[in-house]
Amino acid sequence: MNLTPDSKVLIQGFCEFITATHIAQMKAYGTNLVAGVNPGCGGQQRYNLPVFDLVEEVVAKFGVIDTAIICVHPYQVLDAALEAIACNISQIIIMTGGVPPLDMVQLLRKAEAGETLIVGPNSPGIIVPGKILLGSQPSELYTPGSVGIVSRSSTLTYEVAWELTKAGLGQSISVSIGSDAIVGSSFLQWLQILDEDETTEAIVLVGQPGGDSEEAAAQYITEAIDKPVIAYIAGRHAPLAKNWRQSGTLATVIGRDPNFGTAQSKLAAFKEAKIPVAERPSLIPELVKKGIKLVEKIH
Repeated sequence: MNLTPDSKVLIQGFCEFITATHIAQMKAYGTNLVAGVNPGCGGQQRYNLPVFDLVEEVVAKFGVIDTAIICVHPYQVLDAALEAIACNISQIIIMTGGVPPLDMVQLLRKAEAGETLIVGPNSPGIIVPGKILLGSQPSELYTPGSVGIVSRSSTLTYEVAWELTKAGLGQSISVSIGSDAIVGSSFLQWLQILDEDETTEAIVLVGQPGGDSEEAAAQYITEAIDKPVIAYIAGRHAPLAKNWRQSGTLATVIGRDPNFGTAQSKLAAFKEAKIPVAERPSLIPELVKKGIKLVEKIH
């Protein structure tokens, strides 16, 4: 992963998922935004960025691009991402939400073949506090430190960061993997990245109802992660989602546990794995401090 102030970053598209404020915040934070790509707008300036028609034109002018931030309309995401992959961009952040699932399946197959890391869709991106901001996370809530955050939520990610900051616990990396049904990189991938990251001492995982990615993460943590992990699951008091049993959804519900995808199912998985779970975000810092102290005692 190349997440440093020197990393070259471009923005593909300027639709409603990104604003002039977000771009100004990234620049102010020191992110090396080199250009925008918007077909038909080549040669223009937008938000003080030179705009090109094609990603390959940006690469020809500025050299290797490390990260592409995609902010096009949902049905254009696949084409934009494939263009970035064809230009050997190794990290793609998709801020756009509502990308067609079959487009994501196709994109993930292509990304896996070339070892491209995809964050999102429906993600506010990544921040390495004090170094680089990629997306729309509110940097003022973060401070440099050693707690990594990986989350499916957007606003809850910021709330957790602010609770840690207020408690004097800075953050090493914070990533929202996105809350669409099919996302690029998983909890498992980011747990491994944070476990291997030298600046990260503890990890906070923020989950929410839907799917089974938290259950998979709980099992993976017990098997493969050495650092202390604290979990928080949103929506534990939310009403259970209904399964509308048209033919298209029958295959997804037959034979499944009725609790599949619920906050209760996720909480049970973490309890079984003996991973501490905070009842509310304000209790996360204390659990993180306990986890770090426990590791220090062992060593």
